[in-house]
Amino acid sequence: MLRRSLLLSAVALTLAACGAGGEKAGSTDGPLLVGATAVPHAEILEHIKPILAAEGVPIEIKVFNDYVQPNVQVAESRLDVNYFQTKPYLDEFNAARGTSLVTVAGVHVEPLGIYSRKHRSISALPSGAEVILPNDASNTGRSLLLLQAAGLIILRDGQNPLQTVRDITANPKNLVFREVEAATIPRILPQVDAAVINTNYALDAGLKPRTDALQLEGADSPYINYLVSRRENQNDPRIQALATALRSQAVKDFIAQKYDGAVIPAA
Repeated sequence: MLRRSLLLSAVALTLAACGAGGEKAGSTDGPLLVGATAVPHAEILEHIKPILAAEGVPIEIKVFNDYVQPNVQVAESRLDVNYFQTKPYLDEFNAARGTSLVTVAGVHVEPLGIYSRKHRSISALPSGAEVILPNDASNTGRSLLLLQAAGLIILRDGQNPLQTVRDITANPKNLVFREVEAATIPRILPQVDAAVINTNYALDAGLKPRTDALQLEGADSPYINYLVSRRENQNDPRIQALATALRSQAVKDFIAQKYDGAVIPAA
């Protein structure tokens, strides 16, 4: 019995020691844990990281290549906040997952674009062309509105951002639509006629939205990218400091210089 007690005590001490060095979301002792997609979100965060550190708000950035895990990990308190998504996407995620994540501050707009490696213009797309769309509901609907603006389709409701391909009422070129995960679209772009790509993934793949896109959303796009938190920690002073930094003139200048119009600061 004594040996067993000593063994259990040793295990407990080992586990305690292992846990002591890790950071935990919500802790005021360690850095603020922030989830983001690589481009432009993590790059913008890296730009303001030293500024925040000088203000006594260190941040640790965890980079994701998908749109699901950053929200899951904030909801589960494994991250404090994330920065990658639009309000329609967040609303859809909350409704589907039963979460109650909230927006803290709107930072920038990434105009959605239609791209092709095979054709140089919208008019050059052939009859029966295969067009790839992001498969999450908010980006599918947004993509369809962009295709409608390009004159390729007509939708049942000209303004509704949550429509699906079933809401297409006219498709003169008989385009064939396929929906896949947004992050994978740049990799399969050379294999298809055209694809609608989110700007963060386009930039990450080396595409230049202003020159490479066949059609691009305008600067008036309502799809602002937000800093997002749990409802209970949205007023954490560290999160508010991060929000202020992300909306600062320094960040607006950085965005304008680095992304040449592919990313636009929110008003």
